[in-house]
Amino acid sequence: MSRGAISVVQLAFDEGQFLLATLPPSKPQKRLALGIIVALLVIFLAIVPFADIQLSRLGAFYLVILAVTMVSDLITSTLLFSQFFVAGRTALFVLAISYLFTGLLTIPLMLVFPGGLSPTGLIGAGLQSAVLITVSYRLGVSLGLIAYALLRNSGSKTSFFGRSPLVIAVGSVTVVVAIVCGLTWVATAKESLLPIIYADTVERYRSPAVLLAIVQLMLIALALVLLWVRWRSVLDLWLMVACFTELLFQIMNGLILKERFTLGWYGSRCYALIATMVVLFALLSETTTLYVKLARSAARERGARQTRQVAVGAMVAAVAHELRQPLTAIAADSSAALRFMAKAKLDEAAAAIEGVVGSARRASKVIDSIRSFYRKDFHGRASLDVNELIRHVLATASADLQTQRVSVSIELREGLPHLQANRAQLEEVFLNLIMNAIEAMRPVTDRAHVLRIRSDIVQGSSTVLVSIEDAGTGIDGKDEERIFEPFFSRKSEGMGIGLTICRAIVESHSGTLRASANHPYGTIFQVALPSDNS
Repeated sequence: MSRGAISVVQLAFDEGQFLLATLPPSKPQKRLALGIIVALLVIFLAIVPFADIQLSRLGAFYLVILAVTMVSDLITSTLLFSQFFVAGRTALFVLAISYLFTGLLTIPLMLVFPGGLSPTGLIGAGLQSAVLITVSYRLGVSLGLIAYALLRNSGSKTSFFGRSPLVIAVGSVTVVVAIVCGLTWVATAKESLLPIIYADTVERYRSPAVLLAIVQLMLIALALVLLWVRWRSVLDLWLMVACFTELLFQIMNGLILKERFTLGWYGSRCYALIATMVVLFALLSETTTLYVKLARSAARERGARQTRQVAVGAMVAAVAHELRQPLTAIAADSSAALRFMAKAKLDEAAAAIEGVVGSARRASKVIDSIRSFYRKDFHGRASLDVNELIRHVLATASADLQTQRVSVSIELREGLPHLQANRAQLEEVFLNLIMNAIEAMRPVTDRAHVLRIRSDIVQGSSTVLVSIEDAGTGIDGKDEERIFEPFFSRKSEGMGIGLTICRAIVESHSGTLRASANHPYGTIFQVALPSDNS
């Protein structure tokens, strides 16, 4: 099979419905973002004429701004990492790393900022130490947004199969902390080698700051243009608002200001704070809304599942009731026939045997009425795309996948022939197999919960093959066929008829359902179904 014919997707639920990175913005969201941009621009233009008015030196003000920025960036990074673990998009990973970098970099910036905790800064800092860290912070913002915008529509995905989210998070934090520590060391221990941006006495910006500001301004402008050209999602919308706010900050701080602690300086710091908090507020707001929708959807799905279980229970009770009468009659008539035959009363024995035959036929009719639900005709069947059916079933099971922290890998071969099948019945088959996989991985704690679903064509035929692999507790070789037997179950709860019904449905479609051990652990279920072309 050609690798180009397969699309690999990592998800724990339907991205198009639940992820801010793919969820398209609504018209009210667009209007709100535009209103915020207009308001920020109006306030900016109002400040510009009075930007050079000198105000009191409040070093604590900037420390508060930095503290809030640190908390905001770190929380934003955490939320972006959580979306990355679901979607596997490289763009989200890069953006999360960017916010992690800027969030951690505010810690040494608070320590070295002159006029904050000390007149010249702590840990051996000079007036130029804060410059390097501030420039690094702004470059982290700009380059992170540029990288995200470039990777946004590339379809690039990062796979970390076999590694837990904790390992990924710890590894990322370790690398970023090392970079931040290195920059802090250069900014303090090697402060004398840095270019002079602040004068030692009056603390005015000097000529190198202009060139530096132009470079930073060009980078953030490039990021805004790339986001504007490539934006599609709610996250992209609010990143553009943040980028525009950062652009206003860069204009004020780099091209208009000449001294610190002026009205423009204080105003620009407020703009920098707004720029870093816009995305956080958007993530928190939209995530809360989506979780409410997800909870409601999960409640509806559980209700529907319980309804199906009640219906199955009622059907089983009805079948038991219908079968009990003919079976009781068979037992009674058989006993009577034996007695009559022992007494040589052949006429009475013959009548009793006829009663046995009649009761057996009644029982057979009950069984035939049940099997008619899975009869091999085309009643209720239609042509369907198995790949689309799999995606729909995953969306249905999204709440359970997310709750159990299951990462799903889909490898769906494009261009598969359609099936002539009953959609509702096949949905029940795939949903049952996926729920069994989730339950099998629930007790596992020493490895990632990974569910792999593949679709392909059996070589040499037009049969469609769907494989569902889990990383659960697995099955013994002797149980590979027994698990399909009625009332056989390895779970503490359940009737043990789910897989039996699944196999009956598949076989009614002239297909096969098999189970085998996965290596190194877990179970593989394979569903083979003939296509329309068979």
